[in-house]
Amino acid sequence: MSQQPVATRRRQSEHTGQPRRIPSQQRGRERFEKILAVASELIESHGSDGLKMSEIVEKAGLSFGALYQYFPDKSSIIRTLAERFNEEGRRCVEAELAKVADAAGLQGALANIVDEYYGFFRREPVMRDIWHATHTDKLLQQIDAEDMEFHAQAFLGVLIRLGPDRDRKALLAIARLTMQLLAAGVRYAVSLDAEEGAQAVALLKKMQNADIDRLLQ
Repeated sequence: MSQQPVATRRRQSEHTGQPRRIPSQQRGRERFEKILAVASELIESHGSDGLKMSEIVEKAGLSFGALYQYFPDKSSIIRTLAERFNEEGRRCVEAELAKVADAAGLQGALANIVDEYYGFFRREPVMRDIWHATHTDKLLQQIDAEDMEFHAQAFLGVLIRLGPDRDRKALLAIARLTMQLLAAGVRYAVSLDAEEGAQAVALLKKMQNADIDRLLQ
């Protein structure tokens, strides 16, 4: 029996940008969530680059000590928000890929993933700002790389189910490139106005289906 690939994620060697601790008590959890909610509002208003710890303290009605008890810097807040949004995206991708039984099903799953991601980033201006910031922020680049590898490995598992005799390295290359192109296409569509963005998404799905059909033949 052929060995199935194990989904792996690249890990940082350092803990920069991590929360100091995730509270277990209700009062602590409420503070933790309030900080994230306030940070989200500020990012939506000023962008992630404009996020300031002093504004979070003022708007959340907390002391600096209470804020730093959970988050040592703004990078740790942004990372926490990004990883939360990413977890939601992973659940969507895994749910869609789990349904795939044939090539037609894979095309449908990828189209649904494109629609879900596009709709998600249209609804969530905070994550849209963070996602666009991955080009310039090293911390966010790492988070994005981890997320893309997770999706690529999940997609690889589907490709192996559909073509168990095909070369694994070739399938991994297809999985990684497909997910990168999907993300880049959605990122571009989100940068447009609603009408142009919808047109770009429709074209992306059409091109994606044609490519997958050829690759799986």
